[in-house]
Amino acid sequence: MRETMRAWVVNRPAPADQGPLALVERPVPEPGPGEVRIRVLACGVCRTDLHLAEGDLPPRHPQVVPGHEVVGLVDARGPNARRFETGERVGIAWLRHTCGACRFCRSGRENLCLAPRFTGWDADGGYAEYAVVPEAFAYRLPSGFDEEHLAPLLCAGIIGYRALRRAEMPPGGRLGVYGFGASAHLAAQVARYEGATVHVMTRSRDARRQALALDMDSAQSATDPPPEPLDAALLFAPAGMLVPRALRALDRGGTLVIAGIYLTDIPVLRYEQDLFYERALRSVTANTRRDGEEFLALAARIPLRVTTTPFAFTRADAALRDLAGGRINGAGVLLMSA
Repeated sequence: MRETMRAWVVNRPAPADQGPLALVERPVPEPGPGEVRIRVLACGVCRTDLHLAEGDLPPRHPQVVPGHEVVGLVDARGPNARRFETGERVGIAWLRHTCGACRFCRSGRENLCLAPRFTGWDADGGYAEYAVVPEAFAYRLPSGFDEEHLAPLLCAGIIGYRALRRAEMPPGGRLGVYGFGASAHLAAQVARYEGATVHVMTRSRDARRQALALDMDSAQSATDPPPEPLDAALLFAPAGMLVPRALRALDRGGTLVIAGIYLTDIPVLRYEQDLFYERALRSVTANTRRDGEEFLALAARIPLRVTTTPFAFTRADAALRDLAGGRINGAGVLLMSA
């Protein structure tokens, strides 16, 4: 067992092309009571990591290790950790701790916990050779996917799934998807599997081609209207200017769900044009563990086609630059073996 490991840290929040990450040597972490240590095999590159590195999300502690779509093998178990066997493949996601006692935890809404902790923000994440996690917040992973294609499921997939459920779309409904990156291309497949008509609005020509290759019903520019009124819409692009457009694309009684953790300012909404006729606007905050378990089981049952762009672990800084520049197709993934 190595005493030190390589890890990427947010050295100085700055635009991705100015090198906010630094590759350092760190002590290998020891699992505490109820925790397991994971030897990392793959870690997804999430837009939340980019917001953290660039300072849109202020780091919770200096030189935090990003990464919260972590796939690896249980390498060591702390005291009283018995849920997983050594060598078992597990996943680490964004939510890593809830208090279990507040009014939200007691009512099954642990994603709204008053004292949560998050992987790669409050605690070091998966841009490292090893990571630790409370075993109660780790996931058993479905077979049928390799590590590269499992990693995006642990945040992009779970959050997209929660956003879709928050939309409360009627059976056979018409869904609009704004933005078509890591999370959107997974949520859209779930919607199609469940019988929805799916229209994609995105600025990227490559993403529009990908949407049609994944059997979506239409694909047009982010600023174009969909070909028919929508029963629900999911906004994945962090662009507040799309909120009025998406609301106006809804049919009466439709719901727009904003799926990201960060959004630029929303322009002034006009009640009669944007919200009248019982149109609804909702946000998504993290996820519950039940969301994750339901989604991972569904992903295997469909099965989802996960589009990835792999990067060697040593190129995490390049992965963030490509994500910021819109040059990643699907989900970026850091691979330890690459």
